Amino acid sequence: MIVQADLLKKIKDFGLNSYEAKIWTALLSRGISSAGELSDISNVPRSRTYDVLESLEKKGFVMMKLGKPIKYMAISPTEVIDIIKKKIQQESVRQELSMDELRKSDVLEQLTQLHTTGIDMVEPTDLVGMIKNRDNVYDYMESMIKKADKSVYIMTSADGMIRKILHLEKTLKKASDRGVSIKILVPHNKETEKLEKELKGIVEVKNFTDIKSRFILVDNDKLLFFITNDKDVHPTYDVAVWIETSFFAESIKGFFEMVWKRK
Repeated sequence: MIVQADLLKKIKDFGLNSYEAKIWTALLSRGISSAGELSDISNVPRSRTYDVLESLEKKGFVMMKLGKPIKYMAISPTEVIDIIKKKIQQESVRQELSMDELRKSDVLEQLTQLHTTGIDMVEPTDLVGMIKNRDNVYDYMESMIKKADKSVYIMTSADGMIRKILHLEKTLKKASDRGVSIKILVPHNKETEKLEKELKGIVEVKNFTDIKSRFILVDNDKLLFFITNDKDVHPTYDVAVWIETSFFAESIKGFFEMVWKRK
């Protein structure tokens, strides 16, 4: 049996390697088959076929039929997707519980002490870094907002606001509940105006169109700003710079508040 190469590549999205994909598709085409038959029709070496079938059985893609000779039966693709989804959910819960336990452990306390000691030894001019990939930047923004005590100032594009709210809405709401003042300057369109209404009581939003800039300022001393135009760059190539210095951040604060007051 010859399976198209592009189908085999797509089947790898199920979490299978090349041999597993070939054996599973071969078994799907036969319904029930022996290891020897599957080896012949899939072109997988017979010496590897039993290991591959054992792996597929553990993953929930096939089941062994009772009786002799030993034969295997394929699980339907629909059932396999449900199995994979359930395993992903279980693994996600397990990892989340593991992180919660780690947060309460002595290990985190020791690592935090190391980090604090290291930061105390760093010169202010060294507290500058670059973050690549828009998803990574948004993750760092989320971390900044979680630590905010007083204020969060955001200046962004219309599309940028839509993306940020999608990624950060829960975090912004929790910050607002803590008493953090959150202000966003953004060029208005129908989507941003709709978001402004939905976020009323959580975020203050004002329209501005004459300045193109994207940044977030937290507590007047932690600044993260993009150095690229989101309309001209692919998300994976978006780049931002973070700076933790009150001297420069105060200047950005003054600029933001000047624009805010005139709108």
